[in-house]
Amino acid sequence: QVQLVESGGGLVQPGGSLRLSCAASGFTFSSYAMNWYRQAPGKERELVASISSGGITNYADIMKGRFTISRDNAKNAVYLQMNSLKPEDTAVYYCNTILYVGGYYNYWGQGTQVTISS
Repeated sequence: QVQLVESGGGLVQPGGSLRLSCAASGFTFSSYAMNWYRQAPGKERELVASISSGGITNYADIMKGRFTISRDNAKNAVYLQMNSLKPEDTAVYYCNTILYVGGYYNYWGQGTQVTISS
C-alpha cells in the first residue's frame, strides 16, 4: 500500500536550518508530483512546496528563497531544505501526493513536528 514517512523534524533556534525527508513506497514514485504541506496550531493546512515528476518546483510566496524542495527518484524520497527558519515556521510538516487509480486519491504521511524557538 502507499506509504509516506516523514523524518527530520525537531527543535531549532531562529535562523537555523532543517532538512526534512519523506520516504515513499507503494507506487511508482518517479511518475508523480510530490508536495510538502504544513499545519500550525489553530491554522489550516497550507501548501509549502511542490515538485513535479520532472523536477519542476513551486513554492508558496512566503517560503521562496528560504525553502528548497528536491527529489531523488532512485531513493523514492523527497526532501525539504529549510533555511533561515522563523518562529512562524513552527508547524507539523506533511508529505503528500495525489495518485490517479481510477480516480484521484490524496495520500498523507503522519507528519513531522518542526519547532522554531530560542
